Amino acid sequence: MAIVIKTPEQIEGIRKSSALAAKTLKHLEQFIKPGVKTIELDQIAEDFIKENHATPATKGYRGYKHATCISPNDVVCHGVPNNTVLQHGDIVNIDVTTILDGYFGDTCRMYQVGEISEYAEKLVQTTKECLRIGMEQCYPENHLNNIGYHIAEHAHKHRYSVVYEFCGHGVGLKFHEDPEVSHIAEKNTGPILKPGMVFTIEPMINGGKARCKVDRKDGWTARTIDGRLSAQFEHTILITDTGYEALTDIYGDF
Repeated sequence: MAIVIKTPEQIEGIRKSSALAAKTLKHLEQFIKPGVKTIELDQIAEDFIKENHATPATKGYRGYKHATCISPNDVVCHGVPNNTVLQHGDIVNIDVTTILDGYFGDTCRMYQVGEISEYAEKLVQTTKECLRIGMEQCYPENHLNNIGYHIAEHAHKHRYSVVYEFCGHGVGLKFHEDPEVSHIAEKNTGPILKPGMVFTIEPMINGGKARCKVDRKDGWTARTIDGRLSAQFEHTILITDTGYEALTDIYGDF
């Protein structure tokens, strides 16, 4: 495993790209309403990213054709924007990765469409808590897998499952770098965290079983195996000399 320790210059570039990714998700808030198509949201995001002199990392990646991944309800991740119309009561995740001046910033968050059920609200809130708990494990000399250990501990306490088929990853100079960041892991295992490491934490928490199935039709959209709801939040994290900086949390939500 070759984990790249970023230089101060590289960190500044990643910080700017991460801020733009966060601003893109913020920009989309006003458009999340019943009746909007996910393909329309994707176009709005792409326009915003390009207006800010950047490009979406997903477009063209391994043949993917869109600027975002949009994952409603039982879609765990990698939802392909299409003519799906958001309905009142839906929950939806939008994942954005920007390339600005050659540097990558990666983030995602949940949105609610109108008023959502108490069950959905609890799942979304617990998933957000899982990300925060994972972030709290980000400090020098800690083991990487303590992130996943504590995320899973919190999710299981609330009787949710943790997706193990997808994980976080190093990011910054490339879209996907070492290390892989598991969201369910053994305590005190894995690489030692060092200042200058940059990676994503992006727990996917399911209301039912942990397994996923990928739609054969598009080859990307991953759904829960049992049709139950799924939620996800993601930040790009920098390990600092004293702890961490969430580069995509520019609005202080965490």
